[in-house]
Amino acid sequence: MELRGMGILLVDDNPENLSVLSETLKPDGYKLGFAPNGEKALDVAAHMMPDLILLDVMMPGIDGFETCRRLKANPETQNIPVIFITAKKEEDIMEGFDVGGVDYISKPFRHKEVCARVRSHLELHLLKNKLEQKVKERTHELNVTRLEVIDRLGRAAEYRDNETGLHVKRMSHFSALLARAVGMSDEECDLLLYASPMHDIGKIGIPDHILLKAGKLDAEEWETMKTHTKIGSEILQGSSYQLMQWAQIIALTHQERWDGSGYPKGLKGDEIPLISRIVAISDVFDALTSDRPYKTAWTVEDAMTEIENKSGVDFDPSLVIKFREILPEILDVKQRFMEEQTDSSGR
Repeated sequence: MELRGMGILLVDDNPENLSVLSETLKPDGYKLGFAPNGEKALDVAAHMMPDLILLDVMMPGIDGFETCRRLKANPETQNIPVIFITAKKEEDIMEGFDVGGVDYISKPFRHKEVCARVRSHLELHLLKNKLEQKVKERTHELNVTRLEVIDRLGRAAEYRDNETGLHVKRMSHFSALLARAVGMSDEECDLLLYASPMHDIGKIGIPDHILLKAGKLDAEEWETMKTHTKIGSEILQGSSYQLMQWAQIIALTHQERWDGSGYPKGLKGDEIPLISRIVAISDVFDALTSDRPYKTAWTVEDAMTEIENKSGVDFDPSLVIKFREILPEILDVKQRFMEEQTDSSGR
């Protein structure tokens, strides 16, 4: 394993000890840093970010143990392994391990011992970093895959009654923008972005002769259509992950109305979860301003007029106001995904 160029910080108040350690380690090609006391060591470590620290126990000012405690308390330096330099008193060795040290080197120095211990811990540190990086990469890959599956589930429902499936992309981004405008955290906005595409997943349980009917649904057909909220909830329920929990809530309640006239529970006002109130406006705006087999797209202003007319009836009045305020951002997103739609069709 190639270790040349890895950084080692040498901390000792005795210049002779620093000189001996330097002469011992220099031939192996390490990048060496030096500090004569604990205070200086903390400063040098923060700037140098060495791969290993050799730290004397007995020093003026803060001793090696306190220096190590402070290194471990700093998130930026807490993972740097520390080898204590000690006269090998039993109590020194044990306290060194207690404060976070990984090993010790005895005084007086023995060339082979210093080289062997340094090499062993540099190799362990390098392997640990590589393993952590692989875990991060794998975790990122799993997260990306999970989110892609969720996105495709949302699109699967839309493809049954929507020409492109991009409706769920647009309305999910609208939802995230509106969530941010009302003060939700970045994490919550991301959750809503990825949960909202599954709002109509329950449509996969609606028979084609109802879902794809060109004309108006009769009373019995409409009751069947309304069950898509419960079907979606049943599909998504039971997960321990917040993302899926939010998706389940949205699937069940995104058709509730501010005045209580919605379904399936007839929730009213603040009884309706905020995330579902947000999705309701975003969903309707995109549906109104998009072409469908049964209608042409409304103008943006006509769609906003309709939504504002339904403020306090279908929609949360405060959210309608916020939606109007962020309309330029909404239209930017809509244009971006309309362009994607055109590109993918080859026109």
